[in-house]
Amino acid sequence: MQKVTGVKSVDFKIKALGHGVVNWNGSPQLEIWKDGASKPTKVSNHSMPKLRGYSNIKEFWEDGSPKSYHHPTSVDLSKVNLYISQNCIRHHLFRGEHYNLQSPNLLDQPLRLLCSTVGLLRGYVIPKNENKRTSPLLLTDFVDQLGNGNFEQMGQSGSKEKKENKDGKESSNSIFSKTTFGDTEYIAYGSISIEQLQFIPLCANFGRESMKINNHQEGEEMAEKLTDYLQSLSNNKNEKAIYHKNYVRKGSIFDEGEAGVLLNDEAIDVLVNQMIELLTNLSIRQAKGFMYVDSVLVDYNDSDKARDMFRIKNDESSISELKNSSYAVYYEGK
Repeated sequence: MQKVTGVKSVDFKIKALGHGVVNWNGSPQLEIWKDGASKPTKVSNHSMPKLRGYSNIKEFWEDGSPKSYHHPTSVDLSKVNLYISQNCIRHHLFRGEHYNLQSPNLLDQPLRLLCSTVGLLRGYVIPKNENKRTSPLLLTDFVDQLGNGNFEQMGQSGSKEKKENKDGKESSNSIFSKTTFGDTEYIAYGSISIEQLQFIPLCANFGRESMKINNHQEGEEMAEKLTDYLQSLSNNKNEKAIYHKNYVRKGSIFDEGEAGVLLNDEAIDVLVNQMIELLTNLSIRQAKGFMYVDSVLVDYNDSDKARDMFRIKNDESSISELKNSSYAVYYEGK
């Protein structure tokens, strides 16, 4: 089997600072006991942030349905962690390039989506024709390390008089509560897969066509436009996107491949640097909270040992902060 050598992934350790909650999880169903009541009252007026390890359900029946729910104050902050979901992080990383996957323009001008950081780094699926680009970017949730949370009771200004809704039931009152947080410090990890980043399939042989081309000339033209886009991101004119009618992954038993575009070392470098810049400049201000990235530690991981996958998470002394070898090449034209 042909061995692939070089930098196989670029991994990150990200530290972010902030205050308050920026990623809420809605108002789950909970229970409170009122004075003199024989059973608890279900309420849904408590706002809960995203908490790793927390469930609003206290007990289950034998069939798996909820039997009872927790009280709004019963959050053990020593056992759960505030976090910002990776989906929220992705949204804010790429919000500078707005797009609509339902737009009919994507069917006529798919190259405009592909020639963007969204198309090359975030990935996409176009529902109408199922063209897709698998994201080479892996991100974990941003997990808070400080645990400065507390229960906060609130009330709306104005009349506190109880009223009935149109069904004759007592409408929700002006009292509500939140689990809030003070200063926050998040740790997260990310990784760019060089194999997924460097190759853009342009045929449906293996069910992963990024965009449809009708002939090889269109493939060549697409590669030229992608090259122009990559070169526009830097002052280096050595970035190349190279089309071939049959790219085969190294180690394949048969020379059955795909028409597609392969990015050269300089082109990959441009996109890696773009991703580092996006992460370094990431900030979120919403929902009466904020966060910003304080530092990004980078590892150009060229190890061929399975245990060194995400070594930046387990042993920072073993990482390579500088690119000391070329990126691994997984495909060759045949």
